[in-house]
Amino acid sequence: MKILIGADLVPTKSNEELFVNADIEKLVGFDLLDILKKHDFRIFNLETPLCDKLNPIVKCGPNLSAKTSTVNGIKKLNVDLLSLANNHILDQNEAGLKSTMKVLTENSINYVGVGDLFSANKPYFIYDGKKRICIYSCAENEFSIVSKNNIGANPFDVYKTYDDIKMLKNESDYLIVLYHGGKEFYRYPSPMLQIRCRKMIENGADLVVTQHSHCIGCNEEYLNGKIVYGQGNFIFDLADNEYWKTSILLSVDVDSNDIQYIPIVKKAELVRLADIDEKNKILSDFYERSRLIMSSEFVEEEYKKFAVANISNYICASKGKTLFGKVMNKITKGYYFKIKAKFYGKKQAVILYNYLKCEAHYELFITALENKINK
Repeated sequence: MKILIGADLVPTKSNEELFVNADIEKLVGFDLLDILKKHDFRIFNLETPLCDKLNPIVKCGPNLSAKTSTVNGIKKLNVDLLSLANNHILDQNEAGLKSTMKVLTENSINYVGVGDLFSANKPYFIYDGKKRICIYSCAENEFSIVSKNNIGANPFDVYKTYDDIKMLKNESDYLIVLYHGGKEFYRYPSPMLQIRCRKMIENGADLVVTQHSHCIGCNEEYLNGKIVYGQGNFIFDLADNEYWKTSILLSVDVDSNDIQYIPIVKKAELVRLADIDEKNKILSDFYERSRLIMSSEFVEEEYKKFAVANISNYICASKGKTLFGKVMNKITKGYYFKIKAKFYGKKQAVILYNYLKCEAHYELFITALENKINK
């Protein structure tokens, strides 16, 4: 049993017509298409609702959507299962998710990771005649999470998720956890992400794959399991930078728990199998990062550097970004917020730190903000 796992699959305006017309030969090329066909089961992350009417929610970041007719290309790719537990699946509100579920069902494409409070954590099982394989999908708590008021994505919960994994391991021979989390454009696990993923292995997962970073990360073997921190995108033509240009597919041999990494590259709005030079470079960098994260000191120090470099937006957001501030930041090409953050007082930082770190303050802060958002 060989399973292919890819990351973000998002039809965009640039390749919408190819999806609608199911022109997958042009979308992915014949070499990559041949690899897809040689696997017994194919899994991707659909990080957009499929809907024809827009009803965007209030959120940070872009509100994604793709026409329902783009399902033609998804189906032609022979996708067997789509993970919907991500931070964009409710971008067009409940109606967008319901439309997605409806069009996937009508096209006999299975999905996992969404539902109501009682069903969002429901896994997907495959039985190959010898082994029962389980796929469990969850997402960090951003804008698409299920609540008592709406259907949505299955959330990562520090208590419930590990219980789910432990229970599912008793019901399966091989357990894959798809975890939509981690920091965008960061190629290493944060200390907390590494702890969470290792805990999933400790509770029974054989393979944990994090998807969300939009860039290739690294991997590690832990106890009897494997963890992959970031695959990059599969098809997602939203940006054209060093992070978005490369990706890896995972070819998982369930019997041996062996993983082969298949590099792919973005070519404008299309994707292609990497050539030999591209492949060697991608895998060389991947394995070097994987070697580095064997040191907990490296993981901590590297993440500290990343946090320091990105603190300005967080501090300025906590103080409220005025129209004047936004204009000045644009004029100064991002330096205005960095300067404002640099002079953020230590006393102010201590107060905000306590609000976010202390459970009682954090709960009150979050509850009050939720009330403001939902008014």
